[in-house]
Amino acid sequence: MKSSQDLRSGLRAVDHRSYPAYKSLAGAYSFGGYTLCIEYVQGDPFAAPSQLSVKVSHQTAKFPSRYYETRWNRTALADDILRRFRRQADRFCFQAKGSGKSGLLSVSRCGQEVLERTACEITGDGIILRFEVGFPANGRTINAPELEKILFQFVPACVEGSLYYDRLPRAEVERAICLAEDQRFIREELEKRGLTAFVADGSILPRESGVSNKPMRDAEPFRSPESMAVTLSLPHRGPLRGMGIKKGITLIAGGGYHGKSTLLKALERGVYNHISGDGREYVITCASALKIRAEDGRKITGADISLFINHLPNGRDTTRFSTLDASGSTSQAANIIEGIESGSKLLLLDEDTSATNFMVRDELMQRVVGRDKEPITPFLERAADLYREAGISMILVVGSCGAYFYIADQILQMDSYRAVDITKEAKKLIQDYPAPALSAPGFRLPGLPREIDLSGDSQTRKNYRGDGYVRERLKIRRTGKTAFSLGHTELDLRYVEQLVDEEQTQALAYLLRFAKENYGGRNTGVKSVVDALWRILETKGLAGICGERTPSGLAMPRIQEIFACFNRC
Repeated sequence: MKSSQDLRSGLRAVDHRSYPAYKSLAGAYSFGGYTLCIEYVQGDPFAAPSQLSVKVSHQTAKFPSRYYETRWNRTALADDILRRFRRQADRFCFQAKGSGKSGLLSVSRCGQEVLERTACEITGDGIILRFEVGFPANGRTINAPELEKILFQFVPACVEGSLYYDRLPRAEVERAICLAEDQRFIREELEKRGLTAFVADGSILPRESGVSNKPMRDAEPFRSPESMAVTLSLPHRGPLRGMGIKKGITLIAGGGYHGKSTLLKALERGVYNHISGDGREYVITCASALKIRAEDGRKITGADISLFINHLPNGRDTTRFSTLDASGSTSQAANIIEGIESGSKLLLLDEDTSATNFMVRDELMQRVVGRDKEPITPFLERAADLYREAGISMILVVGSCGAYFYIADQILQMDSYRAVDITKEAKKLIQDYPAPALSAPGFRLPGLPREIDLSGDSQTRKNYRGDGYVRERLKIRRTGKTAFSLGHTELDLRYVEQLVDEEQTQALAYLLRFAKENYGGRNTGVKSVVDALWRILETKGLAGICGERTPSGLAMPRIQEIFACFNRC
């Protein structure tokens, strides 16, 4: 391995040369307490920035071994380190001058959720932190003194302020680890107590605005109805009271703007851990919970939606239903079936984002248009069987449809952001009204395996002589957290609502490319492909799907979002 002095000499040797001379600096350099690796050098100052990493051994970093013994704790520690490095990097970003991206010093920007990311990886040997640097230039002429400033002043300051335990506020680091352990404890308690979710008293559920995920100031703290209250004894925080939502069918009712969708959104995000101060640190939902909605126009391939839709007038087979432009009802049916295939045991639905004709048909409409003329079996008539026969619980937000009161196990009313258990009152009231059809014959979960075509695993370009072609990896282009393209394939994920970070979307693109490269050339079962990918992620992490070089900008998606991605492929 080269020394830091070798790097300094190399910088001075390339000063004022043309930009490609920077590539000679690639390699690993010892800086005493850490190793700096220049893994990829950008082609010019206007191109994607250079990729660097810092490696620190556990003996040097000196974080207590308890902080990284389990995957759960490693993720929390890596998240805390990454946030600290980011705060330091923001101080120095573009303090070195030049053209284009010259002077950029950037690392993943974490949101309110704690996610496993490639930007900070904790291995058995130590900690690897990956980041980006814009190598400075004037025009396309190397400005080595400015890069020397970044590598010998700015980066060491970032490392000092994030990767050495002795120089950090230990109580804050300990708090992050203890919070993760408490959150893990609650998740384990959900199953033991027959719960699908827990919302702690004092939680702040409303967000600052539609474009901010931070807690709203002066918001009404959540408090559990007494009838639904449970108290958990957490390992670190101690006794914590909150609302326990039991397995079964739970309704969230109430008037408009009283907090129904806000509660559901908090439960939807409760599949992830949140940082201290978010307000939803102790809003914990079953890890496989899946938000279901109508998704007009989505692509469906080979889904068995016959549980909900049959006898289409054009005679199309709904046991292997495919379309390039799904309706609201067919898309919602497919989303449920695909969610079941992904292993979800809790479905989250909001009446406002559901297809009306899929959710319920009132008595008058059933008389006017008989069952033999209507291909849709409403969700109302399948929900109870989904729980009884398949163990799939549901939490539904309803504002105008009282028919669901008949099948609900728990009914919660949101009144000015206050939660009230109205189960007994609602059950008493419905005795005065005739019950609608609440079940339908022929309940059967899909059993046919679905296949996916993963052909097209590479693209070609002319070789450097121009007399032949070489194969290269499909190019990935990301559009925020809502979409990406892989080669000529474009995927729209805007309605996959539990994707919370654009780096998760980037990881999905890498997973799809890896699948094409390793399982392509034949039709393959969707579940078998996703299960194989998940085994790699469980054993090797995101680095297992990246190839020779692990990029800095990937975050771990859930298996439900991986299924959602492949289902739209």
